[in-house]
Amino acid sequence: MLAGALIAALWSFRLVDSVIGDNVANTLLGYDAKQTSIGGLIAGTVFAFVSGLAGTFTACNIAVFGAIAPMANARDGRASATDADAARPIRSVLGPIGWLALGMIVISGVYGAIGAMLGERLPQLSTAPAGSGLPPRLVQASIVFGVIGVAFVYLGLAALRVVPDPLARLSRRFPQARLVVIGALIGGFLVGRPFPLFHKLFEYAARTHNPFYGAAVFVLQSLGNITVMALLYVILVYATRGRFTRWLTAKPARVATITAVAFIVVGAFTFLYWDLRLPARFGYGWFPTAPWE
Repeated sequence: MLAGALIAALWSFRLVDSVIGDNVANTLLGYDAKQTSIGGLIAGTVFAFVSGLAGTFTACNIAVFGAIAPMANARDGRASATDADAARPIRSVLGPIGWLALGMIVISGVYGAIGAMLGERLPQLSTAPAGSGLPPRLVQASIVFGVIGVAFVYLGLAALRVVPDPLARLSRRFPQARLVVIGALIGGFLVGRPFPLFHKLFEYAARTHNPFYGAAVFVLQSLGNITVMALLYVILVYATRGRFTRWLTAKPARVATITAVAFIVVGAFTFLYWDLRLPARFGYGWFPTAPWE
């Protein structure tokens, strides 16, 4: 919890949003992603994935890296994580990523369809003046990421058996249910995301009034969000010739501890950043911030 609070205090959104995010998007697209209009449906499709990739390390997405430990501990129905080695079928390694993506795609796709139909009626795209308070899109971000942050913290505490595990019974019947739920939480990031490049994509999708296109580009945005994390997971499995997963799953307490630490850190950060630090920037309460902020 203290680690999450420290990261929230030191976090530089200018660095991750502008320096990293904008430069990655500009380099991959070959033009200024913020200033250049999206030139058609195909261009919007490419923009969706690239902007998602560019937003990997933003405050509204960094929590995805907490999913690596649960994926390494997952079973895909053919081989257990302890059997992982260089000869393990690629399908077995990608299985956990697929289950995670399933939950994420459902949420992001449904929200994309709704967003394309409702447009500015959603607070996330509201043009209402902010006045002296939080802009509507940041109010939505604060609520959504506050709920997601608490959910991650709770899952971390449940891994340590400090609180009841809400997914225990479901996981016994459907072993991959936990990854699907984690994926759904990651998909929920789009419901609150104020990242400028995503906001630009959302505005374009809303102008099309096409729910199928909205769903498609939101799914691509989410897939871009987890690409780096998924590649890191695959590298950890194959580069270590399975030693990473064997070490992780050798002791149940080790899996529980690493999963709990990851979820509690990212959950605490998400909640504190969006529900304490963000309102403090607009005069609501106080939260410590680094000198560069």
